[in-house]
Amino acid sequence: MITKLNVKNFKSWRSTNDIRFSKLTGFFGTNSSGKTSLLQHLLLLKQTTESSDRSQVLNFGNGKSYLELGSFKDLILNHDTEKPLEFEIGWELDEPFKILDPERKNVSLFEGRELGFHSAIRQTSQGRVYVEDLSYIFDNFKFRMEKMEKKKKDMFAYDLSAESLNGKDDRFCFKRTTGRPWDLPVPVKFYGFPDQVKAYYQNAGFLSDFQLQFEELFTKVYYLGPLRDYPKRQYTWAGSQPADMGRRGEQVIDAMLVSRERGEKISRGRGRGMKKFTVEEYVAYWLKELGLIDKFRVQQIVEGGNLYQVLLKLSSQSPEVLITDVGFGVSQILPVIVLCYYVPRGSTLLIEQPEIHLHPKVQAGLADVFIDAIEKKDIRIILESHSEHLLRRLQRRIAEQKFNSESAALYFCESIKGESILKELNLDLFGNITNWPKDFFGDEMGELSAMSQAIYKRKTNG
Repeated sequence: MITKLNVKNFKSWRSTNDIRFSKLTGFFGTNSSGKTSLLQHLLLLKQTTESSDRSQVLNFGNGKSYLELGSFKDLILNHDTEKPLEFEIGWELDEPFKILDPERKNVSLFEGRELGFHSAIRQTSQGRVYVEDLSYIFDNFKFRMEKMEKKKKDMFAYDLSAESLNGKDDRFCFKRTTGRPWDLPVPVKFYGFPDQVKAYYQNAGFLSDFQLQFEELFTKVYYLGPLRDYPKRQYTWAGSQPADMGRRGEQVIDAMLVSRERGEKISRGRGRGMKKFTVEEYVAYWLKELGLIDKFRVQQIVEGGNLYQVLLKLSSQSPEVLITDVGFGVSQILPVIVLCYYVPRGSTLLIEQPEIHLHPKVQAGLADVFIDAIEKKDIRIILESHSEHLLRRLQRRIAEQKFNSESAALYFCESIKGESILKELNLDLFGNITNWPKDFFGDEMGELSAMSQAIYKRKTNG
């Protein structure tokens, strides 16, 4: 679970300061205020860790990536390549992590569940991207690889160190087997200490474990974009098992059929009233609960074939029709709901504008879907939204004690003179936001006042 993030000089962000993440983290704000960029930074890290080119410092994207950011110049603040891209991310591990003493078996030198990663990345005058500083933070120690003096063209010297973050601490120190810093051609992969570096030091084999933990973090991150596929009259499934819905939700039917084949079940209710549903049945439950349809099912067109149709009924009296023959909203919310219940337990979802093309009532109901999925699947949701209705329902559930205020981390983004500013919204125990920004969702009272004045003027003028 991601617990914090601090980004500097990324797109319109000079600095985000420390962003606290919780079970449900929401970024709200005006257009072009930097909300999407925060999700993009996490996607940049994810697609870099998944890149087949292990020497890449950053994977800026290609046609098959989650996003395409162009070049280092395109993503750095004000396109100023003299600045470093700097970030620090912290996360909680699923299981306690230990570093054992190599000289005393089964004795832990370091132990904990909180791990942090920091990096500063620059570009040379020749356009090469390189790592200036890289470190992992664990159990109040920083394990750091830092660029030293330049040796020759495209060659840098790096040194590795371990330092305590809270004063004197002699639990561990690196022993270098050579008397000089280690020379490394640029670039280096940004998220790990290269094997050649570790070869120069004794007691440093655990650095590979840090790297694996970082990679593992992003294998559990799943993304759904705001522009989702149009519904189809028929879908082809050849047995593929997608990890998620795809960027545009194009794999949503594949995912539902996979979960059907696996026999996965979701429990609802308690005690004797508890029932178990397939993912497909649970999705149908939510579509009905949100007032969109009465019944929903995925049907094989010809037995033994690979073509399927999505059929639904708007009401108990209406005929069954294809998903293409009803409103656009069903096909747009479908990937959102399926993603919440399809991904493995403990996953983190990045969702852009889940409310797009949805009626305000359904937007509000999305908050209930998210709260339920967080409870049922132990997932974390990071979303970017413009929906006042979603936020209001979340506040209501906090007031009703159906969701804990500490489980929500909400932020307002705004742009001032071309740079993004982040403000955390303070939620009290009753769901009240005690520091509402002015005109957060527009000036509703101002609009009503202006309307009343216009009505009065028209009536008095005859």
